[in-house]
Amino acid sequence: MATGANSATTKANESNQGFVYLPLIAGWLVPGAGHFLIGKWGRGAILAASILSMFVLGLAMQGHLYTSAHDILDMLGMAGDLGNGLLYFLGRTIGLGTGQVTVTVADYGTRFIVVSGLLNIIAAVDAHNLRTGRKS
Repeated sequence: MATGANSATTKANESNQGFVYLPLIAGWLVPGAGHFLIGKWGRGAILAASILSMFVLGLAMQGHLYTSAHDILDMLGMAGDLGNGLLYFLGRTIGLGTGQVTVTVADYGTRFIVVSGLLNIIAAVDAHNLRTGRKS
């Protein structure tokens, strides 16, 4: 009989959670937003500041935003860049990160941008896991 009660409680908890993918999607689009939605203000602020500063520093170092995937390394770089969500699309719309890499520090800037996107993906998945109760 306890199994039926646990099953009913689990179903009630799932229906009360609402759309559990909202922190994942919001966290991908806007760095830290997923954590803000679930009330983790400190963690969200640290992640937002880290991701945004890495992205801005990468652009300040004349880093390149990937636009097309010609080979496997370009595909991986573009996947990392797309992880930045709206930052990537805003940067592409404004025309940032389109120049040729002419200085050594620009290569580091490109890596900063890719790593900020990968960190944003990890943060969005973390927000989703917190929302679903897989992590506390």
